[in-house]
Amino acid sequence: MKNIPIDGVRERLIFALDLTEDLTETLSWAERLKGHVGMFKVGQESFTRYGPEVVARIHQGGGKVFLDLKYHDIPQTVARAAEAAVEMGVAMFNVHALGGKEMIREAVRATEHKAEQLRRPKPVLLAVTVLTSLNNSDLEALGFRSPLEEIVVKLACLAREEGASGVVASPQDILAVRKACGPDFLIVTPGIRAPDHAGDDQKRTLSPGEAVRLGADYLVVGRPIRRAADPVLQAEAMVQEMSGAISQ
Repeated sequence: MKNIPIDGVRERLIFALDLTEDLTETLSWAERLKGHVGMFKVGQESFTRYGPEVVARIHQGGGKVFLDLKYHDIPQTVARAAEAAVEMGVAMFNVHALGGKEMIREAVRATEHKAEQLRRPKPVLLAVTVLTSLNNSDLEALGFRSPLEEIVVKLACLAREEGASGVVASPQDILAVRKACGPDFLIVTPGIRAPDHAGDDQKRTLSPGEAVRLGADYLVVGRPIRRAADPVLQAEAMVQEMSGAISQ
């Protein structure tokens, strides 16, 4: 992100909308933060509970959606899911890179074909590398022998080769992915926390400014905004921090 006006920076902040057991309350957050963040992430919790309605309602309110379902199945199944994501009109969605190159390739093809068929913009298709809740010890317990960063880079390169627009990767993996995949490959970064955050299930985190300085294109933020005394002010503070990091 270079020389981007403040509204453009705001577009790169994504609020994680997995919140409550009440759809009205969930949507109230989208209404509250509309204009202060660029996109709303609908993940497995919200989508399983509310289905496509939550996406439709966010769109009706003028918001954009990042559908974070991490599709991971046989290639044809994921391709059909990708088509459905395009039909819902989401701005961004993801698959899991561990599904392999054929799965990613078929998802990319299905996305492009369906968007062309419907004459609408093609959504950004991302591949998830390694969840930010996992570290080297966790991967060793799962039987992986390579270091975490090496696995992330391999998965990112595979996703790029098969046509994905970018990856979802930990802030601590940004530099390695950028070096391996180049400046035009998008990096969407969860695990963003305030510098003084108290610890939770995210094991590899950085602040918004740190992540942007390393080269992140989009930041996904949930709890630091949701738990703030004034969520709107917190979102705007993060946008200002991102902008300041860009200007440096």
